[in-house]
Amino acid sequence: MRFIDGSAFLYAFLKPKRPLPRKVAEMKANAQSILRRVNEGEEVLTSVVHVSEIANILEARIALTECGRIVGDIVSKSSVRVVDVTKNLYVASMHTADVHDVSVNDALALNIMKDRDINEIYSFDKHFDNMPEIRRLTR
Repeated sequence: MRFIDGSAFLYAFLKPKRPLPRKVAEMKANAQSILRRVNEGEEVLTSVVHVSEIANILEARIALTECGRIVGDIVSKSSVRVVDVTKNLYVASMHTADVHDVSVNDALALNIMKDRDINEIYSFDKHFDNMPEIRRLTR
């Protein structure tokens, strides 16, 4: 099982307002490929915090009903395991964020992964490259 970061969902779902640079278009295609495999049954793990990040960004860019449908699809998909986050885990992630010079939510992903012996993450966020314990996958 791999962790899936919100960036994979966002690159796949957000519709561009203008033509995309080649590199961004490639990232979008790779994100769609990842989600296609998840839709076909590849199991991934994420957290309620990361789903909330997805919802917050989508709500600012698309209709609320469309956002609700997308988030509902994510959390109801049998191949996507969404884990809860405790206050203690979030506080611990603040320390991890300082150690790796990343955001608290990126550190949270790392801590969840370490707790479950997961060492690969689907993400387009380069901050995960600051964490030698894990390998970031973009396809």
